Amino acid sequence: MSDILPFLKSLISVSGLSGDETPAADLIKKQWTPLVDEISQSALASVHGLKLGSLKRSRSSAPSVLIATHMDAIGMMVVRIVDGFIYITNVGGIDARVLPGTPVTVHASGTKEELYGVIAMPPANLLPDGEGSGVVAMKYLFVDTGLAPGEVSKRVRVGDRVSFGTEPIEMSGGTVSGHTLDNRASVAALTVCLEELQSKKHLWDVWAVATAQEETSFGGAYTSGFQLRPTIAVVVDMTFGTGAGASGYQTFPLGKGVTLGIGPSIHPFLYKRFKEVAERVEIPVSDDLMPEYSSTDADALQLTAEGIPTMVVSIPQRYMHTAVELVAMKDIHRAGRLLAEFIASLEADFMERIIWD
Repeated sequence: MSDILPFLKSLISVSGLSGDETPAADLIKKQWTPLVDEISQSALASVHGLKLGSLKRSRSSAPSVLIATHMDAIGMMVVRIVDGFIYITNVGGIDARVLPGTPVTVHASGTKEELYGVIAMPPANLLPDGEGSGVVAMKYLFVDTGLAPGEVSKRVRVGDRVSFGTEPIEMSGGTVSGHTLDNRASVAALTVCLEELQSKKHLWDVWAVATAQEETSFGGAYTSGFQLRPTIAVVVDMTFGTGAGASGYQTFPLGKGVTLGIGPSIHPFLYKRFKEVAERVEIPVSDDLMPEYSSTDADALQLTAEGIPTMVVSIPQRYMHTAVELVAMKDIHRAGRLLAEFIASLEADFMERIIWD
């Protein structure tokens, strides 16, 4: 088993908010370059790694599978500065309940530096009536950098990004906590897949893709899908992990395997093949019901061009869209191995077998 943990920790130690993914993209390109035949970036900055299959066909006629893992992060943006305190709004969906007290990094455009701060809130008695009890709305929260008002005004501009500043922590039981595990844990799983494929024969070409802007627009999935025109696509993302107060059918225990999506965005024949492969190689899987949208890049990929048959594989995670997300390393490795086994299982005539059944 490869040690993917150092790479994952490096990924969740950088920012890379939607539309500004360069810090993560640079790390991914460096890690993937020895594992693929070609590496490039799209016009929207999604990372494309091509690993050629063994079918003797021209590039244009060779079947290909696109594995999509989004690399962008949720975060915040500066909306106003008052007396040196930086007021923020969200970039992507954020659970505001856990923001007060969270360490952050302000990416100050005025001086091209990183300012460290903490999210704070006014005392309850200074908030409008009814706003001081319960969850305090984000519009009242602010970042305190410790700098004097004049220094903040010189360095920070409205529109500057603010990212989570929590450090990765190796927890008990083979788990890891940190920000942006959604979805850089899946980038790590795809990296495991590429490592596995170094010693596996596979007929199909493989596009390893770290998409941009999933958290805000699915922009990377739409554009990379259109540019690369894969035969089929597999999206790897996170799903809700079982935890305190979260134990229904929509949650899955950490360390017990990955999930397979079922729903309108999922091609049933691909689901069936993944199920068969998982059983053959003894990787535990659970069904993840997605009765309307998958809320992943699959919703964009399956509707790209004339339509791309798409599958979703997910890794359970606790505390989604917070600065302290939590995953089991075992599940990341399982996801990577399952992807590699699926790719190796694709026959030359696989598309002739696909049916809606």
